[in-house]
Amino acid sequence: MGELYFRQLLSGQDFAVGDRVATQMVNFAYLIGDTESREAVVVDPAYAPGDLLDVLAADDMRLTGVLATHHHPDHVGGRMMGFDLDGVTGLLERVQVPVHVQAAEADWVTKVTGVTDLVRHANDDVVTVGDIPIRLLHTPGHTPGSQCFLVDGRLVAGDTLFLQGCGRTDFPGGDVEAMYASLQRLGSLAGNPVVYPGHRYSDEPHAPLLDVRRSNVVFRPRSAEEFVMAFGN
Repeated sequence: MGELYFRQLLSGQDFAVGDRVATQMVNFAYLIGDTESREAVVVDPAYAPGDLLDVLAADDMRLTGVLATHHHPDHVGGRMMGFDLDGVTGLLERVQVPVHVQAAEADWVTKVTGVTDLVRHANDDVVTVGDIPIRLLHTPGHTPGSQCFLVDGRLVAGDTLFLQGCGRTDFPGGDVEAMYASLQRLGSLAGNPVVYPGHRYSDEPHAPLLDVRRSNVVFRPRSAEEFVMAFGN
């Protein structure tokens, strides 16, 4: 049985170097795989998918799928702020692999990327890479079909939960009450997984969930009503 292959890569620094938008947005992409089968998936391959494929090749890993946390162009590619960002579409031109999305997010991903052949998932589905299981958690709030990924004591949290703060709820499809429920679900996960966010909005790139619960203001409200008052738009 293989061991977990896991890499956290920062846009503008570890890939998409020199890309002004990538550098400003400080997105994280993730590579998750099995060291024995040499299979891997990429989470949120925006900006320079070719760079991410090159990292996999240098590590002697083979891409077998894409996991999308949500449809925003800085995560899957598309048009944003007057820029056309490369992403899933460019990646699929180089290698044909399944793109895994939460069912409620599929139409949004298609609208942004033009990709129609998507694997739609329900909450708590599992995608297996080699012998490595990745649990898919539906966490609406930032978008209707936002999802996070739980793998071997690591929580890849997308734009649902940052080390400080959480994803905005004032974009189309955002829902502040749904965000509160999603944060409560993540905050109650067993085993104190390490949180790996979708952006580097804090000094540290990752932190144990219990530390995030203690320091992150989004966990201070004691009810949905308090959360809406504090973070509603």
